[in-house]
Amino acid sequence: MGRYHFVLFLAVMFLVALITDGAMPATTVEGSEQWGYVQVRPKAHMFWWFYKSPQRTEDPNKPWPIILWLQGGPGSSGVGLGNFQEIGPLDTYLKPRNSTWLQKADLLFVDNPVGTGYSFVEDDSLFAKTDEEAAADLITLLISVFNSNEVLQKSPLYVVAESYGGKWAVLVGLSALKAIEAGNLKLKLGGIVLGDTWLSPEDFVFSWAPLLKDVSRLDNKGVEKSNSLTQKIKQQLENGEYEAATYSWNDLEDVIDTYSNSVDFYNFLLDSALDPLDATAVELSQKVKLKRNSRYLASLRSLSGKAGDDLNTLMNVVLREKLKIIPKDVQWGGQAGSVFVALVEEFMKPRINEVDELLAKGVNVTIYSGQLDLICSTKGTEAWVEKLKWEGMQTFLSMDRTPLYCGGEKGTKGFTKSYKNLHFYWILNAGHYVPLDQPCVSLNMLDSILH
Repeated sequence: MGRYHFVLFLAVMFLVALITDGAMPATTVEGSEQWGYVQVRPKAHMFWWFYKSPQRTEDPNKPWPIILWLQGGPGSSGVGLGNFQEIGPLDTYLKPRNSTWLQKADLLFVDNPVGTGYSFVEDDSLFAKTDEEAAADLITLLISVFNSNEVLQKSPLYVVAESYGGKWAVLVGLSALKAIEAGNLKLKLGGIVLGDTWLSPEDFVFSWAPLLKDVSRLDNKGVEKSNSLTQKIKQQLENGEYEAATYSWNDLEDVIDTYSNSVDFYNFLLDSALDPLDATAVELSQKVKLKRNSRYLASLRSLSGKAGDDLNTLMNVVLREKLKIIPKDVQWGGQAGSVFVALVEEFMKPRINEVDELLAKGVNVTIYSGQLDLICSTKGTEAWVEKLKWEGMQTFLSMDRTPLYCGGEKGTKGFTKSYKNLHFYWILNAGHYVPLDQPCVSLNMLDSILH
């Protein structure tokens, strides 16, 4: 184990201190980590965890970047999934991850909206009911974390989102610009990065049946059944019936599940039945089910023959004891279902216009998409990107792509193209969780975005 990995290992093994909202954040012995709660609204508490990179430099000409990672769901934990299963310094065995994004930037994980992961509300009426409210809570957290830390203020912040987190990312980006201009938030916005994000639900659901037909996972009957529901969803969205559209989305997933023999929505080359935990869905109400992101991750563990790295045990037992600050009556992920239900009317709303606003304001926007993802398919992503009204759109669409390689490995790993402040990456042989499936090319992509 090298010095870099040894320091990261010690950082987690020596988590100490007890804090409450508004107190100094807890920190490791050598100061490489901080974590804590921010009361974003009365009786609504958001948990955050910050990692300082061992490679951080204090060069004013090349300020070291910070990544704010936003998970999806809504209701999936960035502190859990993004941190320990995708890009954090340690995996679920608490072993060093060679492909951690900490090599390129400091990392800030949050459990948002309130009720996600370690975050919690003391009253069920306090769950965020709109994407705007969830984004406003994040701005409150950023003000608390950044405004009192001059070192962090010098670093450009990149908001990197996965899945549903993309909708919050674009709203946070716009809200952050306003708060910075008003003098309420002291940070530099480096850019917005959207990885397999649920930006335009209509474009994604319309992509599913044609894509699965092309790869022999649906037959004509399955396509016909799916098309009937997608047309229903389209009509519901046009009528502003967003909650009904969410129910229909769930029905569509069930139809595809039946006629594809349970294709995995996070990698269409796999069966969801490969998941040994059978985490296909959690009942949120009689009509709505939350498709858990852990399904695909669990299926990968099954394929590799690993065992013993149960995330729930890690978060609710091992790390709970180390962090010391999680209230006794709060269970990691215990309010996730309620988070989804509270946002049921938001789930099918698009956020394309917000991307246009960011581009018009000159904010760097990067989009990356995993080739094998179904739920946020590349086909659907390309469809919503082509709807952008940004002035540079036609030039961007007419450009040729550049192939991507990685290290000394042979074979194309992906493609990319950029024009002005819009950048797109097509990542081959990756599903919904690109950093997990293709860590090498993901790190190269990240380096290009940040530096």
